Amino acid sequence: MIAHRNPTRRIGPTLLGACLLVCGVQAWSQSAGEVEFSRGVGFAQTPGQTPRTLGRGLPLREGDRLTTSDGASAIIKLQDGTRMTVRPNSEVVLQQYQFRENASDNSMVMQLLRGGLRAVTGLIAKGSPSAAKIQTNTATIGIRGTDFDARICIKDCGTEASRVADRARPNTVQASAKVIAAQGEISAVDAAGQRRRLVDGGSVFPGDLVETGSGTKAVLAFRDESRISLGSTTRFRVDNFVYDDKNPGDGRFLVSLLRGSVRALTGLIAKSNNRNVGFSTATATIGIRGTGFDMNCTGACAGEPGGSDSGLSLFTWLGSIVVTPTGQTALELLQAGQGLIITPAGIRPGGQMPLDADRPDRVNIPSQLFSSNNLSENEEGLFVFVRDGHIEIATAKEILHLGKGEAGYAADDGNTRRPSDIPRFLDFDKIPLPNSRNPMLTSVLGDLGIRASNQCR
Repeated sequence: MIAHRNPTRRIGPTLLGACLLVCGVQAWSQSAGEVEFSRGVGFAQTPGQTPRTLGRGLPLREGDRLTTSDGASAIIKLQDGTRMTVRPNSEVVLQQYQFRENASDNSMVMQLLRGGLRAVTGLIAKGSPSAAKIQTNTATIGIRGTDFDARICIKDCGTEASRVADRARPNTVQASAKVIAAQGEISAVDAAGQRRRLVDGGSVFPGDLVETGSGTKAVLAFRDESRISLGSTTRFRVDNFVYDDKNPGDGRFLVSLLRGSVRALTGLIAKSNNRNVGFSTATATIGIRGTGFDMNCTGACAGEPGGSDSGLSLFTWLGSIVVTPTGQTALELLQAGQGLIITPAGIRPGGQMPLDADRPDRVNIPSQLFSSNNLSENEEGLFVFVRDGHIEIATAKEILHLGKGEAGYAADDGNTRRPSDIPRFLDFDKIPLPNSRNPMLTSVLGDLGIRASNQCR
């Protein structure tokens, strides 16, 4: 009888080494996504391996370096749903990519070494405010679940802008207010019922219902210099906010406290025309006279069970307020140092309340929260434009927060600015967006100087 050896029992050292090398590379280079569209010459290269030509369906791995040549572009889709257009003459590294559905440790770190990208982020950025970022030599872009463009400009951006015949649009802050000094969980629900998480610098718009969790506090800084400090387990809605710094008297500031506590300091709208400013609750409406005051809404005021002593408590610490209880025409005037309690059992004088929110006049407001500066389109550095969501540009010196419709800039020296106008090389970019239905058509039209109708500004 001839004994047959089992080939699986012993592996030669050469074969074993090759297996370990291949297995090690596969374990190290985790799958990240794939290329959906490419035009022109571009490559993806995993460290230590041969470059792969960018083409539809090409798998992408963690650690890949993506490069595009002059006139080339590529659209990639990552496993969490992030989509990104890599612009011509660009270099992007998928430095870190970890995604598992419903996992708490998902993360994405990219390096933008040159050129630019257009991105619509996916589940990783939506899951945590610190899970997704893009690093450049100038600054780190913190992504808060958003749709944005980023460009590293040398001299090419100014040249592109000079070829645009249209005038630049004002770089207007669209948000009514932005969040500062946030501690704990805070979120906003828009008029369509969509919920989003808010962190420092996050935008609040008309119709938004802002909610804080247990042990949470935050401040809403409004464009007219009004400030609202929110206590824990609070529900606060911005019903209407209209403000033009050239005509503050024509503005509107109407808000509602549905539950919890706020400390309010009114701003320029109130100083110009206090009849256009109002605070509402289920129990009473409050008119102001250039004011700082506190409100606490529980029990009947919040539409919740409560004792006969629960309801709406008010205390004025600056100026005066006029209180009109629901269903009554009589007005209660409260001067500084006076308070009022409105409960199902009746109305009685009150005093200062122990609240867990800071007095808003004692909170420092970041200098660049809403300000803008004249900035040439020929400047070199990092430019970012946000189509939707929230972006944080962090340098070694400072942090600039950008919301929907805002553009920002970070210089090589670490200074940040919000340009007074949206740079035209961003606003009129001809490179297809990552969610473009027909990127090839968009690219060809761009070459011909025709803007595709589905590429919104």
